[in-house]
Amino acid sequence: MSIKIPTTEKRTFQQLKEHYEIEKELASRLRNACKEDRKHLYASLYDELFKRVPHHPQLRRKGDSKDSHERVALQMRFLNNFLSPETIFLEVGSGDCGLALEVAQRVRKVYAVDVSKEITRNLKFPPNIELIFSDGCGIPIPENSITIVYSDQLIEHLHPDDAVEQIQNIYKALTIGGVCICITPNRLSGPHDISKYFDKVVTGFHLKEYTNTELIKLFRKVGFSKIYIYANSRRVSNLFTIKLYEKLLGIVPHSLRKRIISWLAFDALLYIVIVGKK
Repeated sequence: MSIKIPTTEKRTFQQLKEHYEIEKELASRLRNACKEDRKHLYASLYDELFKRVPHHPQLRRKGDSKDSHERVALQMRFLNNFLSPETIFLEVGSGDCGLALEVAQRVRKVYAVDVSKEITRNLKFPPNIELIFSDGCGIPIPENSITIVYSDQLIEHLHPDDAVEQIQNIYKALTIGGVCICITPNRLSGPHDISKYFDKVVTGFHLKEYTNTELIKLFRKVGFSKIYIYANSRRVSNLFTIKLYEKLLGIVPHSLRKRIISWLAFDALLYIVIVGKK
């Protein structure tokens, strides 16, 4: 099978294929598991993935200080609008904890929550970071204790039922006036996991990709008093425009939709950066 590999991808076709086949196999087990089993599978399957795919991008970034620094710097440019020395910060899906370590220098306390012990192996933390392992949807933090929750490239990795429960748990953990920042790729320009090279729909560990419209609806259902969408780090004042774009693009066939998004440079508008205020 011939696929177009972008210049930013440092792996060979064989490595991509290996990653795809392993992740698809593991993701299928997670998709088809009952809720009780999923509580244990998130951690075990991600640990298994990282062990079986040593060239996984997350492991590469962990050992690439330049790449990690650039990624964290990009995240911080946006987060600096929300942080203060009194912030109690919680990152859901902290991965290699590069961001958590940076944020910890600017806030009172950081909670780093993840499912995989493998990705955080051998990391050392300052006193104001607490590393917590979760079952995938639980937020084992006291209610009304967090001022900012940050979830970047995480919600799409959850089973849809677990994603709803996690947003509910995030809402409970937030103080009144606290915010949840959720960043995730848009389903309409996807797939965005390893299956993007081989399939038209997600089949890897992105168990469900969303649209802005779907997440706005979910955040409102959970109870957030105000919801904002950002594009290129600027707040979008007219949510109707985004919803209309998504509705129109949603009826276009996959291949044509990808071309339209590329032609009209819709990526920034479609890419989901949603902020919910409690």
